[in-house]
Amino acid sequence: GIIREYRMVLLAIVVILVASRIILSAYVAETDPNYNQKPYVDGAKSFYGGIIREYGGKVEDVTSPILTSPKGERVVIGKLAQMNSADVAEVLNSAKTAWAKGRGIWPQMSAKQRIESLEKVVVSLKEIRSEIIKVLMWEICKNADDAAAEFDRTMTFIDATIAALRESDKNGSWKTINGILSRVRRAAIGIMLCLGPFNYPFNETYATLIPALLAGNIIIMKIPNTGGLAHILTMAAYAKHLPPGTINFFSGSGRETVGPLMATGDVDVLAFIGGSKAADQIIKSHPHPHRLKVFLQLEGKNMGIVMPDADLATAVEQITLGSTSYNGQRCTAIKLILLHESIAVRFIEMFKQSINQLKWGLPWESGVLITPLPEKNKVDYLKGLLSDAVSKGAKVINELEGGGEAHGNLMRPAVVFPIDKSMRLWHEEQFGPVIPIATYRELDEVFQHIEESPYGQQAAVFSSHSSSAAPLLDVLSTAVGRVNFNTQCGRSPDVLPFSGRKSSALGTMSVSEALNAFSIETVVAGKLTPLNEEVLKGLDSTSKYLLSMDQSLTVDSTTEL
Repeated sequence: GIIREYRMVLLAIVVILVASRIILSAYVAETDPNYNQKPYVDGAKSFYGGIIREYGGKVEDVTSPILTSPKGERVVIGKLAQMNSADVAEVLNSAKTAWAKGRGIWPQMSAKQRIESLEKVVVSLKEIRSEIIKVLMWEICKNADDAAAEFDRTMTFIDATIAALRESDKNGSWKTINGILSRVRRAAIGIMLCLGPFNYPFNETYATLIPALLAGNIIIMKIPNTGGLAHILTMAAYAKHLPPGTINFFSGSGRETVGPLMATGDVDVLAFIGGSKAADQIIKSHPHPHRLKVFLQLEGKNMGIVMPDADLATAVEQITLGSTSYNGQRCTAIKLILLHESIAVRFIEMFKQSINQLKWGLPWESGVLITPLPEKNKVDYLKGLLSDAVSKGAKVINELEGGGEAHGNLMRPAVVFPIDKSMRLWHEEQFGPVIPIATYRELDEVFQHIEESPYGQQAAVFSSHSSSAAPLLDVLSTAVGRVNFNTQCGRSPDVLPFSGRKSSALGTMSVSEALNAFSIETVVAGKLTPLNEEVLKGLDSTSKYLLSMDQSLTVDSTTEL
């Protein structure tokens, strides 16, 4: 009895120490030097028609998920304009003027001129790299390394996209087919509404924004309510280097702004990264959805499938990374683990130890991987998923080590086992540090889940033999956009296609694919005659549309005849 009481006292001490550690790691004292270096971004502005204006309407504070100690209040790090439908109408008019039915300055520039302009933007963005990184750390709580990586990866993506456009320019030439002399090039579509996510507000948004701009489109970008301050910092660069109205920003409630904007029918392209339900609503708001070019990157419930012959050390390492990087707040995160029952006990013990070793805290602390969650009420949502699973027979198997504990907006990863179809965690994309695990006996059970899932982004398969992995690959090849072997799910490298099926995507994102997604092939053609050969090939040096990167116009093509 005494020994049992002693153990209970020790357990209570451990729990108190763990909870104290979380409390300390979730809050920042107002006397902390990092608190005094927090950013403040004045987003009470509008940007359209090439002009940055003070916004005189409704404005809301932007707060960090980091809480002050001892008050427990969210830290104010800026403010953001809450525009209405009338404001957005002005933004749209600016975009329509810049597009001018395809005759505006930006769409009529040569590809070389657009590249030169965007390269100047990149130079200006790099000058504010440290400010953008700090904002990412405070507003969405990316740790220092991840915030820096997001900015740097975005700059690399821009360089690669420009290089891909230059390379495609080399491949364009006149061809004769069945007596028709022709040349094919891509041209802008029109006005694009760009809606980016909170979790990668810079990188994911630019993955659609930059290719669309290079193609000659005019952009209207909604700044996300969470993660939007980084975009405010970029206004000056675009105002300085791009023609007026080429890119226009608005912010505020999506319901009050996006619907009315789409209802005008003046948006030609939709680039949306978010949830499928929201995507459906936005598309339905357009009066002519058949005319709307749509590009979507949506949610996923990516599986980590561990087979009987898997190298468990590799599986544990990769699934730990895949399920917890940036708190699991990635569309490519592994959000459901399926273990063969023969290795379940060993995997779970190893995995639990791996998860418990992850360091949690504030973004600027060295080695921190688990940080506060930026979405308001997210902790309550995740707690609801845990309660539902536990009420139906699952357990938080690392609960004694702090799994699922939350203070403020910081929540330690919770490993939940066993999960089944009766639980919300089986179906819902948790998008946070809750890791569900289920077991299977036969591959047919996995196949059935693949078939029934409404999502089809990626999967990660862990196996040591191609013969055992092959049946899974054959089924997954028609169910998801990418099958990873003995590796976590992910988007990189950016030159690879990033696609999806079902409710996970519409369109493919990559350096080259994105250039195609936001442009249309236009054919210049005529019968092969001596006259046409002279006229058509002469357009190479007189038309900005056909002008190659290494050429200059021989005449001013804007001169009226």
